[in-house]
Amino acid sequence: MALPESSYERLRATDCADEIAYVRACLRLYFAAPAAPAAEALPSGLSVEAVTDIARLNKVGVFVLKALARERPGELFQWLETYRRRTVSMNAACLMDSMAINEALSDRRINFVFLKGPFQQHLLYDDHFMKPAGDVDILVAPAGFLKTREALRLIGYEVSGQSRSVWWIRFLGEQHMVRGSGPRSSTVDLHYRLQQPGSPSPRDADGFLRRKRLVEITGVEVPFTSAADTLMLSCISVAKALFNREPCAGYVCDIRASAARLGEADQQRVLDAAIGQGLDDTLLLGLRAADVLLGGTGTLLSERAKPILSRIGNEDLLNMVIAPWLSSLRWPQRRTVLWELCGRAPVRYLAEAGWAASADISRRIFERPASP
Repeated sequence: MALPESSYERLRATDCADEIAYVRACLRLYFAAPAAPAAEALPSGLSVEAVTDIARLNKVGVFVLKALARERPGELFQWLETYRRRTVSMNAACLMDSMAINEALSDRRINFVFLKGPFQQHLLYDDHFMKPAGDVDILVAPAGFLKTREALRLIGYEVSGQSRSVWWIRFLGEQHMVRGSGPRSSTVDLHYRLQQPGSPSPRDADGFLRRKRLVEITGVEVPFTSAADTLMLSCISVAKALFNREPCAGYVCDIRASAARLGEADQQRVLDAAIGQGLDDTLLLGLRAADVLLGGTGTLLSERAKPILSRIGNEDLLNMVIAPWLSSLRWPQRRTVLWELCGRAPVRYLAEAGWAASADISRRIFERPASP
């Protein structure tokens, strides 16, 4: 779901180009060689509020914190430390919820896999607490959706009211389930689809279940996406964010961290797998976004990504990723991006565009706000 427009009000009221450049510089330093110098404290004249808003909306506050020198007092550093503590608290709760869900679904021999969240952060950054995770995402096969939902109900989760609609179940292919209320509530996003209408969907979503790996958490093995699928899902998330015109630098960081773990032979296998899924252009768009935000790598995937959506200049793509609220942005039409991500294949494009149109009609019917 897109972020509400009110999230950007303060940033739209200011010229935050320097603050955007500062956050980008911190992210580049984070991914630079270990011997690279730490970032300098916030230069005079830059707005602490704007920097923290950019970091928060993109979920990269901990990346900025780690790029800064450790002994740097000041308002920005204090905010980042508080952000880190809140992320630790949130993700610790998410981990405990995940372990309980893993036990409940494993006991019923349900085929599922965890997506994103603290498990992924540990695999990519050796740290469970890099980005705040407010809910637990799991993927099941369409045939196992109802059984999984019932298993979650048995441990206290109930479907949230909004996600009962046809638009959520049929077109988004997910439902939100909530246990409890207030600050100690727990939310599960139960998926059987992996992309929202308006962007190409994988041809074989069940393949993400077949290729899952087991990762050990506190002595217990839990199912998680393969290394290649972790990269692919991060690229899917970037395509979704660009469609919704919301910040996605956090996902782009995951793309860079995932791709950095692949040798050239592995990169070719990932590209071949993406072609098989009909997601090669989605993969390459994510990789190009990583190169624009964090600097090119000169790898096979990096070189293949250069021509993708070339009509969008690097500066515009950078701002689409990290600052989509800018009024100066020249956004391409959504159907133009869909045409490109479908590989300019007319049959594929018409199928995806028709699905998106049906979803939009459904959303207008079933997601209308209640009358006062």
